[in-house]
Amino acid sequence: MLRFATAGSVDDGKSTLIGRLLLDTKALFEDQLEAVERTSRERGDDYTDLALLTDGLRAEREQGITIDVAYRYFATPRRKFVIADTPGHIQYTRNMVTGASTADLALVLVDARKGLVEQSRRHAFLATLLRVPHLVLCVNKMDLVDFDPAHYESVRQEFTAFATKLDISDLTFIPISALNGDNVVTRSENTPWYDGPSLLHHLENVHVASDRNLVDVRFPVQYVIRPQSKAARDYRGYAGQIAGGVLKPGDDVLVLPSGLTSRIASIEIAGKEVHEAYAPMSVTLRLSDDVDISRGDMICRPHNAATVAQDLQAMMCWMTDQPLKRGDRLVIKHTTRTARVVVKELLYRLDVNTLHRDETADQLGLNEIGRVGLRVTQPVFCDEYRRNRTTGGFILIDEGTNRTVGAGMIVSAG
Repeated sequence: MLRFATAGSVDDGKSTLIGRLLLDTKALFEDQLEAVERTSRERGDDYTDLALLTDGLRAEREQGITIDVAYRYFATPRRKFVIADTPGHIQYTRNMVTGASTADLALVLVDARKGLVEQSRRHAFLATLLRVPHLVLCVNKMDLVDFDPAHYESVRQEFTAFATKLDISDLTFIPISALNGDNVVTRSENTPWYDGPSLLHHLENVHVASDRNLVDVRFPVQYVIRPQSKAARDYRGYAGQIAGGVLKPGDDVLVLPSGLTSRIASIEIAGKEVHEAYAPMSVTLRLSDDVDISRGDMICRPHNAATVAQDLQAMMCWMTDQPLKRGDRLVIKHTTRTARVVVKELLYRLDVNTLHRDETADQLGLNEIGRVGLRVTQPVFCDEYRRNRTTGGFILIDEGTNRTVGAGMIVSAG
């Protein structure tokens, strides 16, 4: 399974690219294609607007832009894919963060005629901030510049220079035409000067198995299973999704926050025992001892435990009109644990275009990013975000409206 998100500026062709992928991989039903063709004709287009496959909201179709994150699924004989089509408008940056937060790969599209623009840089930086392991820069609309390699090379060099400021572990460049399908599913004859793979070939073969942390065992307990039937009266299982590491029956484990130790008696998936489990599988653990464990606790290894902390420093992406200020009181949701939190300090606000740190800032506005210090009322069991995206990430919730107002990535904890 490969999860990938599209990113880039407005009208760079993100939705069209996804539509082309779905069409050329035979992932569409005939009635879906007919509906898109009919809508394109009704709008007066002289071509089939493949962007309509993901832009489903009325406001999106009227304006020709993406507003909300649209998820699409398709598969090839080699791999299954989950696509998050994210918006390019600056006021929907929070939607882009949401779509990219779970992605294994980010596709950043750049218009070959315009080159890098502000939103291209913004989305590339956000992808690296969210620790998306793989980045693909698609130089789109090559058909509008007559497949001139000079335009492609100019964009490639410009982005390579910008990428030196970012933490990118895997970067790939591909010249494409999403509208016509050049280098999307198959190699194009229009780019004989390009000797790399097509986009689909790269997506099918990019190695993601080693991206997840399989060293540090992290199992946040979501639910305690205690059947009420007499036959299963002694059954006690702990259900949840593994956030890191590999678990096997017989492994010694430590429970946080109690510090009690036990051993894994069995691991079950859908009622059947398995010999091992790893992130991100959802399983039920049974321990050899009766230990006091409830939702929000974490099971890990005795000599490799998560950090138990109430003071956090984190990079925060603010997602609501009401600005974040020092002294604000909110609710933090970290893995399966929920607690109250107070904002102790705002260390700086980050300009995502210049990467300049404004240490005089006293608040974070909508879609702004900054580093904050938080104090949690109850200990959380966490890792740095760069080490584990699941145990290093959290959201902040407004207790009055129950709305998610911020997404955070832990930099340090103590």
